[in-house]
Amino acid sequence: MDLAHALWLGLIQGLTEFLPISSSAHLIVLPRLLGWPDQGLAFDVAVHVGTLLAVMLHFRAQLGRLITDTLASVWRRQTVGDSQLGWAIVLGTLPLIVGALVLADAAETILRGPLVIAWATIGFGGLLWWAARRGGQGRNEYDIGPKAALFIGAAQILAIIPGTSRSGITMTAALWLGLDATAAARFSFLLSIPAIALAGGWKALQLAGQSGAVDWVSFAVGLSVAGVSAYVCIRAFLALVARVGMTPFVIYRLALGAMLLVLFTGQAG
Repeated sequence: MDLAHALWLGLIQGLTEFLPISSSAHLIVLPRLLGWPDQGLAFDVAVHVGTLLAVMLHFRAQLGRLITDTLASVWRRQTVGDSQLGWAIVLGTLPLIVGALVLADAAETILRGPLVIAWATIGFGGLLWWAARRGGQGRNEYDIGPKAALFIGAAQILAIIPGTSRSGITMTAALWLGLDATAAARFSFLLSIPAIALAGGWKALQLAGQSGAVDWVSFAVGLSVAGVSAYVCIRAFLALVARVGMTPFVIYRLALGAMLLVLFTGQAG
C-alpha cells in the first residue's frame, strides 16, 4: 500500500470513528471515488487497533474504576460505585454480538453499495436530528438501567449498515431516552471499546486464515495516525458537542448523503 494512502485512510478512520458520521462509509466511498485499491482486511485491523487504543487512553482512569467496581458487584451481589454503568456497557454489547452473527454476510455484500450508504447517511442523520430534540432531560450515562442499555445496544446492530455510524446510532438512542448530548457521547465512546475490540478481533481471526506478505510500515502508519487523530477527535468532540449539540453533524450527513446520491445514482452497485 502507498504510504500516502495509509496516512489518509488512518486519518479518516481516526476522525470519523467517534463522530456520528460513519467511518465505514468514508472508508468504503473515498477509495472508490479516488480510484484507490481496496486497503485490505489487515489494514482494517491495524486502524481499528489504533482507534481502540485512543479511546482506552482517553477513558483510562474511568475504565479502571468501571472494571474494579463491576467485578466487585459480582462478588458482593450489589451495586458498587460505578458498577451500574459497567453493567450497562456489558448489556449494551450483547445485542451487537447477536446481530453481527446474524447479519455478517449481508454487511460484507449487499449492504456495501454506495446508494445504500447514501440513503443510510441521510436517513439516520434525520433520525439523529429528531432524537437530539428530545435530549437534555437532565439524565447522564450513570442513569442508564438494564432496559435502556439493551435498547441502545440493540440500536447498535443497525451500524452493520455502512452509513449508519455506530457512534451516531448509539448517540441517537441515548438522546431519545433523554440523555443530554455530552452524556450520550460519553456512553457511546465507552460502549465503543468492546464493540471495536470485537470487530477488530473478528477481522484478525479472518486474517489468520490468509497468507501473503505483511506491509508492516503501512500498518504502522495507519495505526499511529488513526490512534492520534482519534484521541484528538474524542477530546474535541466532547468539548464541541457540549456547546453546539448535534446540528453540525446532522447537516454534514445530509450534505454527504446528497453528494453520494448525485455521484452514484444510475451507476451499478
